[in-house]
Amino acid sequence: MKILVTGGTGYIGSHTCLALMSAGLEPVILDNLCNSKLSVLDRIEEISGKRPLFYQGDIRDPALLDRIFQEQQIAGVIHFAALKAVGESTQKPFEYFENNISGTLSLLGAMRRAGCYRFIFSSSATVYGDPQTVPIQEDSPRSTMSPYGRTKLMIEQILEDMQKADPRWSITLLRYFNPIGAHESGRMGEDPQGIPNNLMPFITQVAIGRRDCLSIFGNDYPTKDGTCVRDYIHVMDLAEGHVKAWQVCGEQAGLHIYNLGTGQGVSVLEMVNAFARACGLEINYKLVDRRPGDVAECWADPAKAERELGWKATRTLDDMTRDSWRWQKNNPNGYEE
Repeated sequence: MKILVTGGTGYIGSHTCLALMSAGLEPVILDNLCNSKLSVLDRIEEISGKRPLFYQGDIRDPALLDRIFQEQQIAGVIHFAALKAVGESTQKPFEYFENNISGTLSLLGAMRRAGCYRFIFSSSATVYGDPQTVPIQEDSPRSTMSPYGRTKLMIEQILEDMQKADPRWSITLLRYFNPIGAHESGRMGEDPQGIPNNLMPFITQVAIGRRDCLSIFGNDYPTKDGTCVRDYIHVMDLAEGHVKAWQVCGEQAGLHIYNLGTGQGVSVLEMVNAFARACGLEINYKLVDRRPGDVAECWADPAKAERELGWKATRTLDDMTRDSWRWQKNNPNGYEE
């Protein structure tokens, strides 16, 4: 069974392709390589023993999308392709709205033309905004604090309206918390282009010597140590959550919404210290002003996913930091072409 994976050479997408292949499913990857490298395909093949089908291009290209659906028997779509940095989105709101929302509409249009109605959307905990209470449940109020978050929320609303209007759709919204870690082989991991926007790749690049110092944005939040608290989840746990969602929800028309997280809050300083233990090195950091769009605390109540999907995050914080360090140590320059 073939599944179109948009953004499939990216960090989460590539690990999800591995999980799909392990489950006997066949990913067909579409990626414009704006934040990934073609050599990711070599690593997927190295680990899985099979090279996934790959199309280089953009989800905003309707002719390309139509060609993919004509050439391949696509059973459904897992949609990762998006710009995804909270801070950057406050500086480039137009680019985020144009890429994320227009791109998703283009993809949905191609699916309708092809008669394909099984869709899993890579959403985000940012749709909860600054949560009133934690842990966060799926029916918690939604609001946003950044253009990036607004694109995710607006796409969720588009998908909800489409499913309501056409009950043939099976739409699953997976609200991620904070994916980190890497494949246990050390051959695949997170390799952002340019300066990392997420915490873990910045920490690993400081540890390996690619960057001098980690900036911690704010130490005056109302949290246990003044730094932001997040729910960090191992990327392979997250990837396996997509497989479960496909297996359980793919054949069920309707709207399905799940948090994917561990249910545990970890502060930035706690993460820095955990990584220092994993690598045996001191991580140089400095405290700087808060970053626009950040909230103080955000972690999941993942009980619904365990109850309905039979999915639960099993990898620990030590697993996450150890696997992140193994990836960076073995690949100091990431995926080299």
